[in-house]
Amino acid sequence: MEATAVKTPIKGGEFLVKESSYKDIFIAEEWTEEQRMIAQSCHEFLATEVWPIMDRIDSQEEGLMVKILDKAAELGLLGLNIPEQYGGFEKDFLTGMLATEAIGSGYSFAVAISAHTGIGTLPILYYGNEEQKKKYLPNLASGKWKASYCLTEPGSGSDANSGKTRATLSADGKYYSITGQKMWITNGGFADVFVVFAKIGDDKNLSAFIVEKTFGGITLNPEEHKMGIKGSSTRQIFFNDCKVPVENLLSERENGFKIAVNILNVGRIKLAAAALGSCKTVITKAVEYAGQRIQFGKAIGTYGAIQHKMAEQAIRTFACESALYRASRNMEDVIEGLTEGGMEHGKAILKGIEQYAVEAAIMKVFGSETLNYVVDEGVQIYGGMGYSADAPMERAYRDARINRIFEGTNEINRMLSVDMMIKRAMKGEIDLMGPAMKISGELMSIPDFGDPDTALFATEKKYIRNFKKAALMVAGSAVQKLMTKLGTEQEVVMNIADMLIEIYVAESMQLRVEKLVSMKGEQECALLLDMMRTWLFDSADRISKAGRDAICSFAEGDEQRIMLSGLKRFTKTDAFNTKDARRRIATKMLAENKYCF
Repeated sequence: MEATAVKTPIKGGEFLVKESSYKDIFIAEEWTEEQRMIAQSCHEFLATEVWPIMDRIDSQEEGLMVKILDKAAELGLLGLNIPEQYGGFEKDFLTGMLATEAIGSGYSFAVAISAHTGIGTLPILYYGNEEQKKKYLPNLASGKWKASYCLTEPGSGSDANSGKTRATLSADGKYYSITGQKMWITNGGFADVFVVFAKIGDDKNLSAFIVEKTFGGITLNPEEHKMGIKGSSTRQIFFNDCKVPVENLLSERENGFKIAVNILNVGRIKLAAAALGSCKTVITKAVEYAGQRIQFGKAIGTYGAIQHKMAEQAIRTFACESALYRASRNMEDVIEGLTEGGMEHGKAILKGIEQYAVEAAIMKVFGSETLNYVVDEGVQIYGGMGYSADAPMERAYRDARINRIFEGTNEINRMLSVDMMIKRAMKGEIDLMGPAMKISGELMSIPDFGDPDTALFATEKKYIRNFKKAALMVAGSAVQKLMTKLGTEQEVVMNIADMLIEIYVAESMQLRVEKLVSMKGEQECALLLDMMRTWLFDSADRISKAGRDAICSFAEGDEQRIMLSGLKRFTKTDAFNTKDARRRIATKMLAENKYCF
């Protein structure tokens, strides 16, 4: 654990009360040659095996998705994070994140492979005993067996632990009989192995089971007709007296809900990576089109309105990437520290990701909403062609929408991020109330108008420190004022969550640019400085809006007036010409004919 303390300057959630150094974060420009080659292999696989046949995939041609997954298995893409002893390549968590990003623009295929390698395989990898791992992991890594994950039921979505599926132990104690209904099951139509969640008898919490299709007692509804990701198999699955050997109980009895929660933490951060990959592909297509489409005698990419859209797509994507790999590296550092301390690697991975569950929830929300913005503006840049199914934006637009629902809705994840932060503070793991009380005193003091620090990034760091003060002021006052009622004031909680998201992303972006300037020099990073400053300028307004909405919801009179005045002080920024900055960013992309950051 001493190694972990050295490698990880701040714990999960501490970004709100502690500053990080750019020297302590990982940025995407630091990938190794091997990691870049793995990403390139993923891109080439999509270009040769997926994108040319998307219409066939979306029509769910019989057996086609299975064949593509088999080809992916031949390249090792199904076993990247599985240990070598079980037939995998045993790459680290960070490399797996990069591969997820690279495959993220694979539309329905990306959903299928993510379900197989993620929620379908990871419960066995992380929670299975040695016999279960030896039996299932080699076949999952090789693609011989395809995996699926059966948690959601018609009456239990976000409230997963309320599921009605039951498992009854046989009189001879040799098997469980599972009966129940699961819905929205990705890969359900062709999966050979299901991770199924059910309650044993009258248990309060779920248990998890590894169920093979050959066990019998399993029937499938027809494929669901969906708005997007039409090529992914999505079925309702019925278990009717499905007999599962007792040795297929995964982990301990009633540990299923914990498994589900921890696997969702993994899924959330990986969803952000997949969304990032999609963003980059969509932006490149939008830039290509904007450079080719002529209106009023000029390419539409030369017009300010279109340049604004392209630049904002790029800024949000760059911001997403900055925060994503900062969080991922922090997770990897904890994983490495725990493993070096003797913890089994699978458990270390879960502990490392659990440590940054707040950041995972933040990234799930931000990644999916960044992609939502990028595809929407992608359609708009294409104009009428954007609405045509013959052009690339229509599929991207439809397929992106599910990401705000997958892995817990964005509303649930917003509330979770705040709830987890407050619970950690109550346990003494993070000191939130100390800094919050200090800021309360600062509100009554005269602002410091001393000489400004003219060092590079001094202004941006001051903004971020003030943004944190704004969030601590609002969150601290809300907790004190509303106490136990805060959980029922979901609008206030979501306002606070929006402030946390803005702060984490803004700081991550600033640290990345600072690190790049230290590596390449200020002139070489001029456009990245434009991106960072534009983001901070706009972020201040978004933080101010979320803060005002929260304050006006629970404070009145002098208290409200003082807090609003403090919020105004903490979200004040100097004037910055974002129009020209965006034009410079868009011009660079048009010259490169792609997303180039």
